[in-house]
Amino acid sequence: MSNTIIKTENLTKTYKVGEIEVPALKDVNIEIKKGEFVAIMGASGSGKSTLMNLLGCLDLPTSGNYFLDGRNTSNMSKNEYADIRNQKIGFVFQGFNLLPRTTALENTELPLMYDRMNKNNDHRKKALEALERVGLADRVHHIPSQLSGGQQQRVAIARSLVNEPAIILADEPTGNLDSKTSVEVFNIFQNLNEEGITIIMVTHERDFASFAKRIIEMRDGKVIKDLVINNRLNAAEEMKRINVEYEIED
Repeated sequence: MSNTIIKTENLTKTYKVGEIEVPALKDVNIEIKKGEFVAIMGASGSGKSTLMNLLGCLDLPTSGNYFLDGRNTSNMSKNEYADIRNQKIGFVFQGFNLLPRTTALENTELPLMYDRMNKNNDHRKKALEALERVGLADRVHHIPSQLSGGQQQRVAIARSLVNEPAIILADEPTGNLDSKTSVEVFNIFQNLNEEGITIIMVTHERDFASFAKRIIEMRDGKVIKDLVINNRLNAAEEMKRINVEYEIED
């Protein structure tokens, strides 16, 4: 049985702007094993967000193949695409994307409402368990405006976990957070990764990419580097260091 969860073959994406074709991805070949924590880096326009959209089955490639957990997604129907997004992939975005008048618990339950396979019957229980995993058991009835930015992102992570996905895709997950809160979020990601969840994260911050196990760097729609991080940052240790610095300042 293959340990590969993601594989792309000459993955290409070209957008049409009027009569002009704009290549966003050019023959990208990557392979990601189950349980990896991968950071995708690159400047604006490098193709990293386009690649993330294709890996998340949010968009179709112009050419090439994308295999997710052994299945070629290139020829799937819209319903199959929707099912694989709901069952296999959890999404975490920079802007949290929470419903403003809805509690943390209700926001976390949302993916379960689109579960056409009815895999989980007790939505409330699953959502409570997910919120507990991210340390928000005492905030389940709070709406987003009653939560800090870091707490809102934790709700978003809980929502991504509720269907027990094989993969979490995180697009600039700490872009709206301060450094201390960002490290707290990476601590959650590292803990989830230790549990066996594959995490793929887009970031433009090299320091934050160092919390991953591997960096894929892109430029002009192509992969230019693919490196294993030998001395990755440990978020739990970084949190201790930051807390000591805060105590000294106080």
